[in-house]
This record gives sequence, C-alpha cells and structure tokens, in this order.
Amino acid sequence: MEEPPSEPVTLTTERLVLRAPAESDIDAVFAACQDAEIQRWTVVPSPYRRQDAEFFVRDLAVGGWRTGANRIWCVFERGSGALVGSQGLVLRENDPGCAEIGWWATKEFRGRGYTVEAARAVSRFGLRELGLRRLEWQAYVGNEGSRAVAERVGYRFEGTLRSYAEQRGVFHDAWVASLLASDLD
Repeated sequence: MEEPPSEPVTLTTERLVLRAPAESDIDAVFAACQDAEIQRWTVVPSPYRRQDAEFFVRDLAVGGWRTGANRIWCVFERGSGALVGSQGLVLRENDPGCAEIGWWATKEFRGRGYTVEAARAVSRFGLRELGLRRLEWQAYVGNEGSRAVAERVGYRFEGTLRSYAEQRGVFHDAWVASLLASDLD
C-alpha cells in the first residue's frame, strides 16, 4: 500500500469538485449541518455549533490528511460552487487495507445524483490510488437514502449488525456493505 499523501487530493467529476475543507467553508458546513436529517443519520454533534464546523475543518480534516488516518472532502457543484455535501474515508487502525466510507448531502442538493457521483470518485480513489483492498459502508438501519447511494455505487450488502453503531451514546442496528477493487468495473 502507498504512503499516505502529505497533501490533500482534489477529485473532479463531471459536475463536482471534491476538495479538502478550507477555512472559507466553515459557514457553509455549519449551515448544512443544522439539517435535522444530517444530525439524525450521522455522528455530527447535535445541536451542531459553529465550533463543531471549525473542528471539522481545522482539526479533523487537516489532521486526517496529515496523518493518513482519514481523508475528508467537501463536495461542491462545479457551476455554482455551492456546497452539496461531504465525503470521507476513515482507515481502520487494526486493518490498514480497509477503510470506512461515509457521506452526507445538503438538503438543497439531495436527489440529483451528486452523492452517488462523489461516492464513486472517492471509492475509486480509495481502491485505486490508496491501494485499499476493501471499502466498507455502514448506515443506521432505516437510512434508505444512504443505502440507495451505496447500492448505486456498487456496494454489496452484507447484512445487519445488531446494536453496533454508536451515535451520541446510543447504539443502533447498522447495515453494512462493501466494495472491492474488482467491483469497480
């Protein structure tokens, strides 16, 4: 497996630019994460405060790229430059060939296929550029939107893990699916 990049990598697709979060994105991330659906289905703090957006940009994203522990992108519409979501890969400490992929989408841009497009780019990056052997997607049972994205990208459903995924001190049942390099084509 390759050494982790010391600098963030920008990914582009037909309609999107995925780049590391920057100081100028703090307000947009803060506004997006006020959405009750993002708070319901992810581990973002609730209530979501401005300092949470600052931590996400300044510490979590920057530190993850620097150490190689995670890669976080903000996803922007190419034409307007509007924030449409976030994508991330978190490498497993005990399994360096595996990473968990996750995403959220802003309310205004859901249903346009942007999250699928971004997840395909991030999945290819993880499997081809980082040389990972497995990407794993998890979502709380009931998160049909995230499951639809995973399925459209090609993740193969593997089952339900009972009382598995922790969110703010509560454990939820979670769906799990995976994508291997051989699944890409």
